[in-house]
Amino acid sequence: MTDRTVFLTADLPEVLLKRTNPAVTTWNRLEGRPRTLNFSRALKAEVRDALWMLTKQWQLGEFAGDDAGSPIETKVRLTQSRFRSYRAGESGPVEPFDDEIPLETKVERRPVAFTLDLQLLMGRQWLKMLPVPALRTEFIRQYPIRRPDPTSAADAATCAHQEAWSEFAAHAGRSMNGAALLVHLQGGGPAGDDIAGAAGHESELADAATRFLAWFNNLVALPSGPDAWQPDRLEYQFACAAPETPASEKVLVAGEYSQGRIDWYSSEISPSITLGSPAPDPANPSTSKRVVIPAPATFAGMPNTRWWELEDGATNFGDIRPDTTDLAKLILIEFGLVYANDWFVVPYTLPSGAIVHVDGVAVTNVFGERIWIEPAGSRGGDAWQRWAMFLQNRIGAGPVDTSLVLFPSAVKVDDAPPIEEVMLLRDEIANMVWAVENTIPLPTGEPKRGSEAGRETRTFFEQRVPPPTTPPPPPAAPIRYDLMNTVPEHWIPFIPVHRPGESRSIQLQRAALLRTIENDPTPLAKVHPRTALMREGLPTRRPYFLHEEEVPRAGVIVTQRYRRTRWHDGRPWLWLGVRKQTGRGEGGSGLGFDRVE
Repeated sequence: MTDRTVFLTADLPEVLLKRTNPAVTTWNRLEGRPRTLNFSRALKAEVRDALWMLTKQWQLGEFAGDDAGSPIETKVRLTQSRFRSYRAGESGPVEPFDDEIPLETKVERRPVAFTLDLQLLMGRQWLKMLPVPALRTEFIRQYPIRRPDPTSAADAATCAHQEAWSEFAAHAGRSMNGAALLVHLQGGGPAGDDIAGAAGHESELADAATRFLAWFNNLVALPSGPDAWQPDRLEYQFACAAPETPASEKVLVAGEYSQGRIDWYSSEISPSITLGSPAPDPANPSTSKRVVIPAPATFAGMPNTRWWELEDGATNFGDIRPDTTDLAKLILIEFGLVYANDWFVVPYTLPSGAIVHVDGVAVTNVFGERIWIEPAGSRGGDAWQRWAMFLQNRIGAGPVDTSLVLFPSAVKVDDAPPIEEVMLLRDEIANMVWAVENTIPLPTGEPKRGSEAGRETRTFFEQRVPPPTTPPPPPAAPIRYDLMNTVPEHWIPFIPVHRPGESRSIQLQRAALLRTIENDPTPLAKVHPRTALMREGLPTRRPYFLHEEEVPRAGVIVTQRYRRTRWHDGRPWLWLGVRKQTGRGEGGSGLGFDRVE
């Protein structure tokens, strides 16, 4: 017999803790096992055919290259000029430039309609600020929410829509119209005017009115002067000026701004315009110098230029398949693979609201050489040097301008859903342009589809027509002749008319269709637009003209919505702005004349 000893571990955790059994082994990582102790050959990166490599280098011209020394220090000299003048539109008054407000807010803000939601919000805020709670009922009585009349055609915009009528009826006589109080205070009236029991509380109410006006001014930004919106162009226009020399100024004109963000490409230099700046400032423009250490220009995922250096893999260069016309990808690949170590970045913090001109950069390389570099194209006047990235275009002939414009623009703007959307399209069959109101604002402040609002409005007027007392006689002819058919009420026509004093060029004028309802004894009324964008000049009975070139074959879509941003001082800004984008092509209204059915 053979004795066999069986090794059993009675307490495995205790054995692992004390490490009494050497047979129990643990590993904390996995790694390769080298088969030799000499790594010199693996690190050589040997090339089997060195002559072939030298031949390819000669063929590609690498032996003729000049690899200069790397920069280690740069001294930047620049001249900066702060904006000090601003003008809205083409002929608005010139006012001092204010960089305490985002430029998008200053340019885009438009008047706000006091809809029911704003009336209730302002009313609740005033009742909250009211220093005498006993006057709460009197203010609601003095400034009530008006109940619309379902039998009146003037209240059709409210009573034709069930949701709007219900909301007005719910608040009529129970809530306060804060907008009416605001208009009264802005007109110079006292807060306690016609309020029973306000005697003896005049000073308290005056203080509350001041705080109420300040609250509303911080709630929404309203235009304080002429509007920068040009309704005949469906775009914004503005101009800014900064002193170029103590005796001259540089004027930047933005004549076609509608993108929603103001940047260097939004304006052009106009030498023929002068805004007339305020009193000269000897410190504007100013010259500054700064010594900066340059850093290599990199981007996430760029291939590294050194051997044995791992990359983050954010960009898969092997999976990039650029087209022959995709120049951006081709330039990116060439920069990352060929010229990656030839570009350096010199950081320099600049203030917003200024025009900056880089006079030059003194570069010191590792060999101690100092090189003076001027902006590219600053000495040439060729046509191909008239444009460059981040540089301003000049209206008319003149030297190349290499200055950099830094507008006080908002970094991030949040856009609300549009409360107005108008699509302008060409109708070649009817030979006119239609403004289709896709979204309209209700009197409550809520947006509604224009097609639904048009149907409900027409139904409201049709229900007001009494039925005929006698039925109509049967038709005696087998055909029916229509003088003209109709289109939906949210389609606003624009007809071509001649420009004043010209016989060939035309412009578009807003027209109106008649609301024809059978058996309606009242005179025919015009169908008016519901959006503020298309009601330009309507309250004062002025015609509205639109330049014909502003509505191309593709059409345009114009939207109006609330926009909000937060400025560098932490203050939020809210305003009502307009944006324009390309439309969806031509369309047909189906409008016809002299039809036989």
